[in-house]
Amino acid sequence: MRRSRRSLADDSGFTLLEVLLATLLMTVILAALATVTAQWLPNWNRGIARVQRAERLATGLDRIVADLAVAEQVRINGDAKIPLFEGSELAVTFVRTALGPSTSPGLEIVRLIEKADAQGLALVRERAAFQPMPTDGQIRFLDQVVLIRAPYRVSFSYAGADQAWQPTWRGQAQLPERIRVTVRDGATGQVLAVSAAATLHITAPADCARAKNPTGCVTARTKPQQEKKEEQL
Repeated sequence: MRRSRRSLADDSGFTLLEVLLATLLMTVILAALATVTAQWLPNWNRGIARVQRAERLATGLDRIVADLAVAEQVRINGDAKIPLFEGSELAVTFVRTALGPSTSPGLEIVRLIEKADAQGLALVRERAAFQPMPTDGQIRFLDQVVLIRAPYRVSFSYAGADQAWQPTWRGQAQLPERIRVTVRDGATGQVLAVSAAATLHITAPADCARAKNPTGCVTARTKPQQEKKEEQL
C-alpha cells in the first residue's frame, strides 16, 4: 500500500518541462492572435467608419429632400410681389410649415447653406420663425444643425415648368417644380450615385387655387417675370 501510494504521488501533477512547453505553446498562440488582430482591426475600424458616414449622409439627404418638398409659396409681406424663395448652388432659403416638438404652430424660414467650421465644410440647416418684415429686412437664423459634412459636398440646381435646370432661382413669381440635390466627393469632385431630386408639392400661389382658370392664373403671374428675364438676356 505504501509503495502504490508513493507511485501515484510521483505520477500526479506536471513536471517542470511540461509547464514550460505549455507556456511556450500559449505564447505562440497569443502572438498569432495578436498578429491577426493587428491586421484586421484597422480594416474593421475603417469599414465601421464608412458605414457610419454613409448612414449620416443618407439621413442628411432625407432631411434635405423632405424640407424642400414642402416649401410653400409665401410672400415676406403683403406688398411683396414674389414668394420668399432664394436658391443658389450652395444655399437655398424657403418657407415651410414649422417642424419639431419645440416649435410653435405656424411657418418658419429655413436656410440650407454650406459653411466652414473647425472640421471643414458642412451643409447646415438653419431656421427662423416666420413673421412679416420689410423686403430688405435681415432674417436672424438660429438652431444650426449639420446635415452633411466633408468629405461630401452638396450643390443645388432648379427646374421650372420647362424642365431646364439652372444654378439659381431668384425673383420668380412661383417656386421651382423640382430641385436637384447633387452630392460630390470633396476630394475628387466625382458626383455620387446618392444624389437626389425633390419635387415641390406647392409651386403656385394660393390665389390661383380660387381662380376659375388656375392654369391661366399661373401663366399670367409668370409671364411678366419671363419677359423681364428675356429683356435682361
